[in-house]
Amino acid sequence: MYLIDGHNLIPKIRGLTLKQADDEQALIDVLQNYKRLSRKKMEVYFDGAPLDQAGPRKMGGIQTYFIKLGQTADDAIVLRLRNMGKRAKQITVVTSDRRIIREAQAVHASVISSEEFAKQIEKTLTSSPSGGKPDPSRMSESELENWLNLFNKKSS
Repeated sequence: MYLIDGHNLIPKIRGLTLKQADDEQALIDVLQNYKRLSRKKMEVYFDGAPLDQAGPRKMGGIQTYFIKLGQTADDAIVLRLRNMGKRAKQITVVTSDRRIIREAQAVHASVISSEEFAKQIEKTLTSSPSGGKPDPSRMSESELENWLNLFNKKSS
């Protein structure tokens, strides 16, 4: 599973900047496409949320934490790692923040820089024929089976 320092990653993703009004949602959109291809679990942390918008949210299969003003995503990530105990070894932290890197290494979590993770995302999305977006013209096996079952019931 990835623990992602959201505002640290945004400027590393081609086409995204922290100046965008919807920068968090734009990053989540990119991560959703990447998640679809990589099948990795992700938690993303953003700081600076107004009190009425702070808190956890599930956004397209990605657990997202909006940390209220006065607290930092860095602190939330560090606390999450500490609370995981020995399970932290199974985590990859995405950040270029030195403090978070030190804390992650202290609990034996893996670390990948935001720059490297952005390259990994771009490589994965550009190597996918659909660019990471779902192909609406293709049906999954289970969807096909559901339709066949539905039509077979009607014709009996």
